Amino acid sequence: MHIPCVPDDLWAAIEPLLKRVQPNFQRGRPRLPDRATLTGILFVLKTGIAWHDLPLTLGFGSGMTCWRRLREWQRAGIWAALHQLLLDRLHVHGQLDWSRASLDSASVAAPCGGEETGRDPTNRGKLGCKRHSIVDGQGMPLAVVLSAANVHDSQMVEPVLDAVPGVRSGRRGRPKRRPLKLHADKGYDYRRCRDACRRRGIALRIARRMIESSSHFGRHRWVIERTLSWLNRFKQLKVRYERCADVHLALVVLTCALICLRRLPPALPA
Repeated sequence: MHIPCVPDDLWAAIEPLLKRVQPNFQRGRPRLPDRATLTGILFVLKTGIAWHDLPLTLGFGSGMTCWRRLREWQRAGIWAALHQLLLDRLHVHGQLDWSRASLDSASVAAPCGGEETGRDPTNRGKLGCKRHSIVDGQGMPLAVVLSAANVHDSQMVEPVLDAVPGVRSGRRGRPKRRPLKLHADKGYDYRRCRDACRRRGIALRIARRMIESSSHFGRHRWVIERTLSWLNRFKQLKVRYERCADVHLALVVLTCALICLRRLPPALPA
């Protein structure tokens, strides 16, 4: 079985962020190294194995140790900071396309229930969760917001737009947060969606219900469908078993950071 490890470029990006977290040293066993627990988190994320089934022989610690460290770093804002750092680097290298963006959601089953879950009307009323994502013109994930599966997509436009972090280019000026255009399907053809984009200076491109066909918008919106497919390649995200919304969101944001990391050009050797 292939055991994923923490790539050197990922560790170089996240190690300075982890120094902000001051561990609470108490009596007992020594704290497991951060890189080992991060490797365990990546192992669970990519393979979909249950936390309590993580083998101790791999040297990552117990599954609960990795789970607690994942949640600890989520509460400290490490995953969001890592994602923003990689977005900054993509922007510096000219790898972000702000001329257009795409917005969509994907429902995932949540058989264990928990926070931000609800009856999914598209899955016979079973419990589910929605991941609302916005990507740039190249499909790089800019932000992800969770909601219950029975929340209408149009109600989440403002939270998703406001979740996009300020991306810095390394030059003077305000950070970039708004694309010029936003593409979405007919599920967002509501006045509140258009008003939300208008207030933020974003041109909204939506096929109107009962009037236009959304097929010709596919030449721009296919990038978000590809990104949603990339997320589901990480088996832990195909079904949500986490009852805590912040833990599931941590895994999703970490996955977005990994997608951004793959797009970065390789570092030059010293």
